[in-house]
Amino acid sequence: MVLAQEKATAKLPPSKHEFADIIHRLEAGGAMLPDTPENLMQIIGIYKAYAVPMDFYWRDLLYIGERVFLDPLPFFKYFIPQEYLDLHNHYAGDDADLRIWRGPATAHPELLAFMEKGETRKMPRLLHHWFHDRINMEFAEECMRAMLWHGRDMGYGKFDAYLDSDEYKANADRAIKAYFKYNPAMLGLYKLFPEMFLEQCRQASYYANLGLFWEVMAPVFFEMSDIYDEGGFKGVPDAMNFLVNGIFAIAGRPIYHHVYIRGERYEIIPKSKGFTWLYEAALPYVEAVFYRTSPFRGTKSYNAQAGQIPTEQKDFHYGVLYADKFPVGTAGIPPTLLAQDMYHFLPQYLRDYYQQHCRGEDDILVQLGITFQRSMYCVTSAVIQALRTALLYPLDDPNPKHLQANREFFEKQINRFCRPEFDMRNAARLRQIQTADYR
Repeated sequence: MVLAQEKATAKLPPSKHEFADIIHRLEAGGAMLPDTPENLMQIIGIYKAYAVPMDFYWRDLLYIGERVFLDPLPFFKYFIPQEYLDLHNHYAGDDADLRIWRGPATAHPELLAFMEKGETRKMPRLLHHWFHDRINMEFAEECMRAMLWHGRDMGYGKFDAYLDSDEYKANADRAIKAYFKYNPAMLGLYKLFPEMFLEQCRQASYYANLGLFWEVMAPVFFEMSDIYDEGGFKGVPDAMNFLVNGIFAIAGRPIYHHVYIRGERYEIIPKSKGFTWLYEAALPYVEAVFYRTSPFRGTKSYNAQAGQIPTEQKDFHYGVLYADKFPVGTAGIPPTLLAQDMYHFLPQYLRDYYQQHCRGEDDILVQLGITFQRSMYCVTSAVIQALRTALLYPLDDPNPKHLQANREFFEKQINRFCRPEFDMRNAARLRQIQTADYR
């Protein structure tokens, strides 16, 4: 699945952009992240460490969206039943729709081992939960809420608009009434506050959306790790091109939301609506989580008079591409939860690498956060290159006008990291990831 790196044959004058070196690298088929053995090792290692908890995230997201649904007291929503641990990933295993990873379709063995013992020892799952010795699903829910909140404003696909349609409301109404069929108190509340229940149903639809998105990404990252271990990737562009090919291979994967109530399936968002993985899940996820999200509590004032937060959602710039490394690793910061999850599944070569830099084990969550940031700049590069491939011209196009159109597209993408408003220019980490000294 590795796409050969395209080589530009027709030349343009050098770019005058402040990040001209990065523009030229993108034009040569590279990524925003420099092509060094150290960068390749870091991003592949963190993809592996990310994929294992992601295997939990997508299964639990689907479980919550399909089974927990509107439970008013979902105390056990993070307790995945065996049925969902055994659920076959559609992109792994012998019965895969499209086999991306050569491994098993059920929950990853490292995940199952951690769920059994955690960082402490083998004990009942409830005790692991109370000791917070578990996978942190709160991070996944934070990503889901970012997609829900930014959904309409982003302008990608038709998924979010459908959530306000009469058809969706009718489908949700049937499911809500069936779910609370034997609970007259909740049915009474539904009559009094129908929009409140519908909004919770919309949130459940985003649980399903993100779960179906990550169901694809987990085997992609597992396979990339295996290829690297076999010596298959020679540089960062190879890894990026694998992602580009993966994006095109599964772009049409259906995005839907089914709810199962007492053995009956309710199609709140049917597959027949034609919503697809690329436009309804992948692009909204990149925009909402990589670029936007929301200010971490305690790092910015939410007071309107302080003027520290943009008034327009499109100007939000608090995603992983802008994240400050120092708050990562402190309480109340969602990426801290992800860093803690990834810490359990680090490949030994990446753990050894961290021991050689900074304060070793003492600041490993901060180092993890920075490596993750580097890796997501590579993923974002893959998305940019995929969009260029779909919408514009080959990198080796002989027509200079076409190459100029490509350049303008690349410069427009990089301009998002150069805006002075709300200190976006300094918040973006594009400049920092160009050197190995950023740790």
